[in-house]
Amino acid sequence: MDFEETKEFKARCSQCGAVSWGLTEEGKYYCTSCHNVTERCKEVTTTGAIPNAKIKTINKGLKNKRKLEKGWDWYVCEGFQYILYHQAEALMTFGVGPELKNEVLHNLWKRYLQKSKQAYCKNPVYTSGRKAKVLEDNLHHADGTSEPELLSDTNYPVESGAESPSDTQTPKHFPIIKPSQPETASVCSGSLDGIEYSERKEKGIVKMTVPRTLAFCCLSLIWQRETVTLSDLLRFVEEGHIPYINAFQHFPEEMKIYGRDKGIFGIERLTLISGLRTMEKRQKCLLFSKVVPSSSPRSLVPKSWPNYEEIYKNMIEIATFLDLPRFPDITEDCYLHPNILCMKYLMEVNLPDEMHGLTCQVVKMTGIGEVDFLTFDPIAKMKRTVKYDVQAVAVIVVVLKLLFLLDDNLEWSLSDLAEKYNKENKEEKPWFDFRKWYQVVKKTFDEKKRKWEEARAKYMWKSEKPLYHSHIDKSVAYKRREMVVNLQKQFSTLVDSTPIVEKKGPSSFQFNWTEEDTDRTCFHGHSLQGVLIKKKKGQSLITKNSLYWLSTQKFCKSHCRHVTTYEESNFSLSYQFILNIFSFLLRIKTSFLHEEVSLIEKKLFKKKYREAKKNSSRSKKVRRY
Repeated sequence: MDFEETKEFKARCSQCGAVSWGLTEEGKYYCTSCHNVTERCKEVTTTGAIPNAKIKTINKGLKNKRKLEKGWDWYVCEGFQYILYHQAEALMTFGVGPELKNEVLHNLWKRYLQKSKQAYCKNPVYTSGRKAKVLEDNLHHADGTSEPELLSDTNYPVESGAESPSDTQTPKHFPIIKPSQPETASVCSGSLDGIEYSERKEKGIVKMTVPRTLAFCCLSLIWQRETVTLSDLLRFVEEGHIPYINAFQHFPEEMKIYGRDKGIFGIERLTLISGLRTMEKRQKCLLFSKVVPSSSPRSLVPKSWPNYEEIYKNMIEIATFLDLPRFPDITEDCYLHPNILCMKYLMEVNLPDEMHGLTCQVVKMTGIGEVDFLTFDPIAKMKRTVKYDVQAVAVIVVVLKLLFLLDDNLEWSLSDLAEKYNKENKEEKPWFDFRKWYQVVKKTFDEKKRKWEEARAKYMWKSEKPLYHSHIDKSVAYKRREMVVNLQKQFSTLVDSTPIVEKKGPSSFQFNWTEEDTDRTCFHGHSLQGVLIKKKKGQSLITKNSLYWLSTQKFCKSHCRHVTTYEESNFSLSYQFILNIFSFLLRIKTSFLHEEVSLIEKKLFKKKYREAKKNSSRSKKVRRY
């Protein structure tokens, strides 16, 4: 393109910062350095010089660009509100009812804004005399009541003299972002209150973070008694079905993010940070999410994947902070009841269906299936919180110990008997063979874990929308991002020529075991007759194994943070394998599951626990009567 036609356009490219322009066939300016096409058009008097040209003025293009560069005036709470909105939308695609977004999550967020004094109150913090805008969508939704009605809007009164951002006559919907009144944004952050929010340390206030958005979602799921547990939620995040990593990319283009906003909304891989001489400095950086100066070549924001224990603790903190009432009862027909969850996880790890009767007995004997035990009540004097999925898996581990002892000896002896019976009675219902099950499941488990580790190693942490510290760094950030993308395409072409596999949709199950699969044996229909004693009518199930060893014989004192300790060397290989499988399914630490198993055993063997407490040896077996 002739230089004379573009010489009057002296603006820098928003992507690479270069001043080298050409004209497209439509009359738009494009950067000859990075080929970025702008919305600005050349002012023309006739359309003959440029084919298919649109008659526009450059002044209008510059005006729109300046407006886009300035963006909206927005607050940090509005950014988190946008993340929650998209997370709720993603959950609805899994089959979750619209009430979760329109009723429950809407009211939880409204209550949080009021309790944290960010909105729905007389004097919101950090608003310079202007209240944060929390506006509602005008879409129509069917009339329905959330049960119980303690979570309705009437329980969240706006303080006297405050302006309510929503009209009580309009239908309740989860809020969406609308542009607010013009106001000068901070020089060090895109949001108006980014600096104040990051430095706010008011006692008793639970500050919102990206991980806590998942805590809000999980509380809403429990309130609605949906068929999604906390472990499922974190797995969906990991698989990219729920916005979490780089969730700020869903923000409108007018919501500019830079400076302090990067530490608030950015989630990146946790790595060692060079340039810190002492461990104290590194811990300080981890605690306050400070960014190492740009002179350090390996500086990263120290955050990572969501952690089960972290999100679980955040749920308790938020529920307590909001003074939430007692949640709806978890009854036997609810998905979160241990009897139903045990059935799901038995299918997940390819165990016999007959084991479900034993898990139901353990649930009944320990009392963990009672409504009062399962129902979450944040304001009760004796607060009781339940990790529903972890508890159900712990029950299955206890049942496996009851049947096979898992001492690296008895389970193999019982397997020999099952193998012999199956060879002699091929037409009969096969007995469950622990050894064969171990071989089949271990092969599938190792393959699944290998793919999971590869996917994590290849995960692209950098967002498509670069984050930068100030407007000065914007052009550099976009240029670096473009270079990274081009290099990735080149290396992917050289290293791996296989086509990219299309991302699968979300599923409640990670493993698929069917009778039609000839490559892998399905044990769902196998019998436990080889490990159970024939019982008379009306009598409880009796196992051939009369021994049991306690996972923990001595619990930590009450002031200790954890219930018990777990060292792999102290336990059998079979027990370690069982814990590793279920820990992988739930994406939790093995020690976390071991603690829950110990608590179930403490309820099941109260008498034997008292006897074993006197003996410090972990390996001693106790006889059950």
